[in-house]
Amino acid sequence: MTGRVALVTGGARGIGAGIAARLAADGFSVVIADQTAPGELPSGCRFRRCDVSDEGDVGELLADIAGGDRRLDALVCNAGIMIRKPLAELTFAEWSRVIATNLTSTYLLARAAEELLRASGGAVVTIASTRARMSEPDTESYAASKGGLLALTHALAVSLGPAIRVNCISPGWIDVSGDALRAEDHEQHPAGRVGRVEDVASLASFLLGPESGFITGAEFIVDGGMTRKMIYAE
Repeated sequence: MTGRVALVTGGARGIGAGIAARLAADGFSVVIADQTAPGELPSGCRFRRCDVSDEGDVGELLADIAGGDRRLDALVCNAGIMIRKPLAELTFAEWSRVIATNLTSTYLLARAAEELLRASGGAVVTIASTRARMSEPDTESYAASKGGLLALTHALAVSLGPAIRVNCISPGWIDVSGDALRAEDHEQHPAGRVGRVEDVASLASFLLGPESGFITGAEFIVDGGMTRKMIYAE
């Protein structure tokens, strides 16, 4: 995939950083868009400051890619935030901020990138969450944003196909902190361990590459089997 250009939002840390590094290793020239710069840029990556919830920022970002790189082959919509508060304490401004960052940003990015992606026959990967299908208390805005992202993914796949493929990855527990994990953290997963950033990055690479040409509008759950496990209180 040498010579191709990828844009990864929220790519300064965590899952986004892992995806950016993997795509760069695969030969992509990677644009990392985030509000804060990464501590270290992987070889093959460059950083562009952007608030993906802001229409003007997104427009400038894609104009920069169009003018500089003159192509875009892959878009990874990964940027996301969580505000965890009881419903009665969650302000409308906080709700709106989460929806704008996690969901509306993908609409803005896909709209701004459509022409470039059509020209290259490119692909989009959105990063949702298993929380689109299951919840903990006090996560209404996050769950709603990720559920909306699933629906937006298949809507975009239908609207933009066949020129552009659009797929979604829904991670479960992915260790992005590097903190020590307990044996029981791993053992509760049917796969026998907590997920790693590389588990998501490798799938993103596949979905953005030529071998996944017949896959679009799909959701891929990467959670070690947890959403298939029946759990009862003892």
